Amino acid sequence: MDHLQQELLKLICATCNLHDVDQGSIGPDDPLIGPDSPLGTDSLDALEIAVTVQKEYGVRMDSENTSRVVLQSLAHLANYIKKNR
Repeated sequence: MDHLQQELLKLICATCNLHDVDQGSIGPDDPLIGPDSPLGTDSLDALEIAVTVQKEYGVRMDSENTSRVVLQSLAHLANYIKKNR
C-alpha cells in the first residue's frame, strides 16, 4: 500500500469512527463500502468519505456513479485523487 492509500485509510477510519479496525489487515483492493467491506461501511459512510476527501484534497466526486466507482477501493480512491488534484 502506498503512502496516499495509508493516509486515506486513516482518514476514513477517523471520519467514520472506525476505532476497532485493524488497519494492517486492509488491502488496497478491498472494497471500501458495502457488505463485502472489511470496514463495515455503508452508503451514509460513503457520503461522509466523499465530503471529507473534498475538504482534505480539494477533489470532488460529481455524481453517485462517480463516487460508486471511486469508492470501490483505496487504490481506486487514491488514483482518482492523483488524477484530479
